[in-house]
Amino acid sequence: MKVVIIGGGPAGILAAISASKCGNDVVILEKMESLGKKLLITGKGRCNITSSLDISEFIQNIPGNGNFLYSAFQNFSNEDIINLLNSHGVQVKKERGDRIFPVSDSSKDVLNALVSELKKQNVKIYYNSRATEIVAADGIATGVRYRQGEKECVITADKVILATGGKSYPTTGSTGDGYKMASKLGHTIKDIKPSLIPITANENNDAEKIHIGSYRNSRALCKELQGLSLKNVKIKIIDIEKNKAIYEDFGEMLFTHFGVSGPTVLSGSAHLIRYKDVDRLLSEGKIILRIDFKPALDNEKLDARILRDFEEDKNKMFKNSLNKLLPQKLISPIVNLSEINPDKRLNEISKKERMKLISELKEFSVTLSGFRPIEEAIITSGGINVKEINPKTMESKLTKNLFFAGEIIDVDAYTGGFNLQIAYSTGVTAGLDA
Repeated sequence: MKVVIIGGGPAGILAAISASKCGNDVVILEKMESLGKKLLITGKGRCNITSSLDISEFIQNIPGNGNFLYSAFQNFSNEDIINLLNSHGVQVKKERGDRIFPVSDSSKDVLNALVSELKKQNVKIYYNSRATEIVAADGIATGVRYRQGEKECVITADKVILATGGKSYPTTGSTGDGYKMASKLGHTIKDIKPSLIPITANENNDAEKIHIGSYRNSRALCKELQGLSLKNVKIKIIDIEKNKAIYEDFGEMLFTHFGVSGPTVLSGSAHLIRYKDVDRLLSEGKIILRIDFKPALDNEKLDARILRDFEEDKNKMFKNSLNKLLPQKLISPIVNLSEINPDKRLNEISKKERMKLISELKEFSVTLSGFRPIEEAIITSGGINVKEINPKTMESKLTKNLFFAGEIIDVDAYTGGFNLQIAYSTGVTAGLDA
C-alpha cells in the first residue's frame, strides 16, 4: 500500500514509522528543507519529550477533547516513545513536574533519532514539497497535489495522512495549510486560537485602582520586572466579576515586557482561552493573575520570618531590608506596593504595615488584558472537529483513506510534554493498517 504523509513534524514522522512497519511504501511531503523544525525549538531547544505520568493521567492534562485520545494513547504510550529513542542511543531523565528530557538537553538528538528510524524503515522524504490539495474522488482520497518550486506534481496514494500542524510558529512551517485542505473536503474547522501562549498585562489605569495598590498600570509593573524568572510560586487566575478561580498552579513563571509567561502561565492560558466571555472580561480588566511568592509559608509564619529579619537589623531602612526575602528585582515594586515609607526604620514599622506587606507577598496582583499573537503560541487550540474523525483509527468520517495526526486535530494540552505525546500517539494510530 502507498501511504503519503503531508508534514514532517513529530506526528508525521511517527505516522511514517508506524505505516512503514506495517509493510507499506511510505512518502513524507515536507514543505521545508528539513524535518522537525518545530521539534527543535520545543522545551527551549531541550525538547520536553513526554511526561512520566501514568498514561491514564494524560487525559486529565488535556483540556481540549482529551477523551478523544484514549485509543491513541493505548496504541503508543510515553514508554513507547522513550523505548524508541533509547534504541537509537538517546537516554532520558525526569525533571520537575514529571517532565521527560533527553539527558543531553538537546532536541537535535531526539530529532536525529527519529530521522534514523525513518531511514531504517526506508521512508522516502520529499523536501521543499508543499502540498496544495488532497485529491479525492467519490468520497475517497486517492493522492496529493503538491508544488516543488514552480513545478506542480501529483502523487497517488492508497492512504493520505494529514499532519501539517497548526498555526503557531509559522517560521517552522506551521501556517495552517492543512485546515484549508481539510475544509475543501467538507471538514469543519473549530475556531483556531492560540494555546499555551504568554498573556499580556493591562495598561488601563482606571481598571486597576482596586487591584494593584500604588501601581496603576500592570503593563508598567511587568516591564519593571521584565526577565525575572521565579520558581516555586503559586499562581491563581481569577474572574473578579464572579469571584471565581479559573486556574491554579504551582511552579515556574516569568515576567516579560508585555506581561507574564513561563510554564504555569502557559498552562493557565489553555484554561483561560476557553473561559466563557473571556474577551469581554479581559477588556474590562476583570481577570486577575494573583501570585503567592511564599506559598510554603502561611501569613503567620511569614510574619514571624519577617519579624526575625527586622530584629536582626532594627535600624536599617525598610527599602534595604528585603534582600534575604526576595530577588533584587522584586524589592522595589514590593516596597512601593506595601505603601510603607521606604526610609522608615525597621523598628518603627507597625503590625498593620507588616500585614500590608504580607498581603502583597501572598497576593501580588497583575490585571490581564489578552493573549500574545497566535504566531507566538506553543500550540494551537482548535482544528479539525473530532466528531468527524474516528478516534480508533484517526480516519476521516467524511473521506475514506484520509487520516489526521497531531496538532491539526482539535486537541491540545497543558505544558509538560503532553502535546508532543499527542503528536506521537495520533501519528502512530494514523499510520497503522486498519
